[in-house]
Amino acid sequence: MPHGFGPYVAPPKPGVIPLRPLGLGEMLDGAFQACRKNAGATFGSAVIIQVVLSLLTVLLLGGLLFAPGQLEYLESAPDSEALGWAASIMGGASVLSLLNIIAVLVLQGVLVIPIARAIFNLKTGFGSMWRIAGKKIWSLIGLGLVMIVSVTILVGVFVVLMVLAVIALEEQSIALVIISVLALLALGVWITVKLALAPAALILDGTGVFSSLGRSWTLVRGNWWRTFGILLLTTVIVQVIVSVVSTPISVVASLLFSMNTDLADPDAVFTQTVPALLVTSLIAAVFAAIGLAFQAAVTSLLYVDLRIRREGFDITLMKEHESAASAGAGVLPGYSVRKDRNGPSHPPAPGPGYWSS
Repeated sequence: MPHGFGPYVAPPKPGVIPLRPLGLGEMLDGAFQACRKNAGATFGSAVIIQVVLSLLTVLLLGGLLFAPGQLEYLESAPDSEALGWAASIMGGASVLSLLNIIAVLVLQGVLVIPIARAIFNLKTGFGSMWRIAGKKIWSLIGLGLVMIVSVTILVGVFVVLMVLAVIALEEQSIALVIISVLALLALGVWITVKLALAPAALILDGTGVFSSLGRSWTLVRGNWWRTFGILLLTTVIVQVIVSVVSTPISVVASLLFSMNTDLADPDAVFTQTVPALLVTSLIAAVFAAIGLAFQAAVTSLLYVDLRIRREGFDITLMKEHESAASAGAGVLPGYSVRKDRNGPSHPPAPGPGYWSS
């Protein structure tokens, strides 16, 4: 045996993943194992948030759409009242969409905690996860608001430009509008992938809102297609499984309600339709929550994997995992780096070729 060489020693695996660059299968398996071992924190939190959002949606929009006599009244109501009713629907839908986006971002951020701790084989309960998140929840909400405002401004500017193009070019603007819309969609996908790791960076790096956006942007650099492929594949897997399981249950529930509803009686339509919407929405919310928790877990491990590949984060994890159990109840990977307030917020990158395979 040549001098300086010894038998291969596999990297340690104290928790759900080995401390080295991860393959796709290891990432998916690690995410599933982490969610299963911390079901209360992961699935429980996701289900509660999704159920609350579903209840708000059904109670608000269902009440406006199916209230007894509402549609009959609108047929003879003045145009101003009909427009006011339509504005209420649009306003309610906008508020619910805003709440949903922020809730998903907050959930993605806090779910990083049990997933990251599972790397050290540490269990995290429902209450423990939210206590560890602490004030970072407000930062996650701020992150969501920054993203929403940015998207709103971008889309608003785009719409204004398209309107000006249509006015100036008239019929010749059709091709320009189509190409521009496709380009905007492609840009949206590209930016979404570049910023997908921001919630994880905010929690594990201890950075602020804008720093976490920059951190995600940097980590994805040179790994965009791989990141895009993993996120897309995870989304497809989750959507297929959720649809296969939840759709038949929702259809059966809807049929059971519709069989007992007298469509000629407006009051019966209200008293039967809203409960049917509520039941089907809750069923869909539960399964969607499970899928969302798994997606958040994969994204968290993808963040860790990219730090290993770019920064040698596995070395930090190897040093920390032996003392992680005694480091404190709320310990997170990278704690030995974060506690050094005079140093950088993350280890210096060894170079672009590190773990490039």
